[in-house]
Amino acid sequence: MAEKKSSAAAGRDGAARFSMLRVPRRRTAIVLAVALVVVGGPALSALFGGFERTGGGEIAVVRNGGFFDNNRIRQVIDPGSGRIWIGLYSKVHMYPAQQRFYTITSDARKGEESGVDVVTVPSADGVNMGIEGTLYFTLNLDHAALRSFDDKYGTRKFRSAGGDTYHPWDGDAGWSAFLDQVVRPVIDNDLRGQVNSFRCAELVSSCALVQNASVPARTSTGAAAQSNNGNIAKVQNAINTSLAADLESTLGGTFVTNIHFNLVRVTLPARVQEAVDRAQAAFAQVSEAQAKVATAKAEAAANKARQDGYTKCPTCARIEELKALPQGITVYAPGNPNGPLLPKK
Repeated sequence: MAEKKSSAAAGRDGAARFSMLRVPRRRTAIVLAVALVVVGGPALSALFGGFERTGGGEIAVVRNGGFFDNNRIRQVIDPGSGRIWIGLYSKVHMYPAQQRFYTITSDARKGEESGVDVVTVPSADGVNMGIEGTLYFTLNLDHAALRSFDDKYGTRKFRSAGGDTYHPWDGDAGWSAFLDQVVRPVIDNDLRGQVNSFRCAELVSSCALVQNASVPARTSTGAAAQSNNGNIAKVQNAINTSLAADLESTLGGTFVTNIHFNLVRVTLPARVQEAVDRAQAAFAQVSEAQAKVATAKAEAAANKARQDGYTKCPTCARIEELKALPQGITVYAPGNPNGPLLPKK
């Protein structure tokens, strides 16, 4: 009996020791599971986030961003790529790869819109001319040029029309902010230089209606004035010639290509346009009065010619007089002052 009791006691002691061993193992497994969730989650996220691809209208500049990495450019991903390994925690700067445009208007109500520039420049005779047009261009997709562009401008922020600051790669808002602060002054300067070489009437013909008569008319070349369309085309061509060189000089590299400026029209200030409208209305009234005078002169000349004919031919006058009598007259007494005509009974 004693032996049986000792064997049962030994079994209970063994079970107790096994149970004590299982508790730490369970705790260890739970701790390891929690650690995998906490630590492994970001690691897996970073692992899967280490791939990037571009759409058809964008090109990417990738910069190192790991804990022990530098911030230099790692690679450039061309438009429409598949998934490419870019490394853990790298930063991707997406830029537009398609043709872009920048709108120039004289409508002050659009001045707060991003990507829209309100331009008013003086003519040679001091009239502020509003400019309507569009600048078309493409970002240089050469890898070396794009790397240099990202170093110069991709690491800076630019203030938008709304007051917020963006990187150039922060979507359309960032790209427009970059254009507003860097490209816009170059365009304005070129427009001012070209428009200032023409008089108001040489770009907008109706401006001649309100031009100061004391100022002698001239042209930018001293020759006879060309048509407004011809002068506007000269301004447009001059801007297309100078803008590429000016942008390259200002930006510090050939970062913008395929530049084309389309000058749609030149407008007058609101008050000048109102004066032109009044002058045109006055000229219309003068023309109307002159037409009436011409009509009266023509009628008088016709009457005189007719009377001369009647003088030479009294019978002709009598015939015309009879033709003018109303229908139904039976008695005609031209010598009766009280009533030469008697109606039919």
